[in-house]
Amino acid sequence: MKPVRSLARAMLSGIFVVSGVKNFQNPGRLAPTAKPVTDRVAPLLQRANPRIPTDTETLIRVNSAVQIAAGLMMANGRFTRPAALVLAGTLVPVTIAGHPFWSSNDPVARNNHQIHFLKNVGLFGGLLLAAADTEGKPSLRWRTGHRIGHSRRSVQRAVRTARREARIAVRSASTARRLPG
Repeated sequence: MKPVRSLARAMLSGIFVVSGVKNFQNPGRLAPTAKPVTDRVAPLLQRANPRIPTDTETLIRVNSAVQIAAGLMMANGRFTRPAALVLAGTLVPVTIAGHPFWSSNDPVARNNHQIHFLKNVGLFGGLLLAAADTEGKPSLRWRTGHRIGHSRRSVQRAVRTARREARIAVRSASTARRLPG
C-alpha cells in the first residue's frame, strides 16, 4: 500500500506546490481578490504581534511559501500528517477569498466560482484524510490506551504477587513461632 500512499500524496500536494510557486512569484494578480479577506485578518494579526506585516501581497506570499513548504513535505513523505493539516489551513482563506460564489450576480461566474469552491472543499476533505492516515500503524490514541492497559495489568499482577508473598511470610512467621528453638 506504500506506493499508493506515496503517489496519492504527491498528486494531492502537487496543486499546492505549483500554485504556491506561481502565487509567490506574482502576488499582485491575487491582491484585489484577497484584499477583503486580508483586511479582516490584519487586525487579528496586529493584535497577536504588531511586527507582523499585514499588507495583502505579503500575506499572499507567506501563504504561498507555506503551501510550497508543506506541499513538498507531504510529497516527500516527511511530516505528512502535520503538512496535510497546514495545507488544509491555508486552503480555507484561499477558498473564501478566491471563490465567493454567494456574492456573484452573473450566473456564469457564479457557477464557475461554485465549481471551484466545491473542488477546494474536496481537496480539504482529501487533506483531512491524509492528516488522519496512520499508514496502517495504530493511532497514538490506541497505542496510549494499550500502554495504559498493559501498565494497569502489570500493577495488578504486582499487587497480587505482593499480597501472596505477604501471606506466605505471615504463615512462615507463625509456623516459625510454633517450632521449638
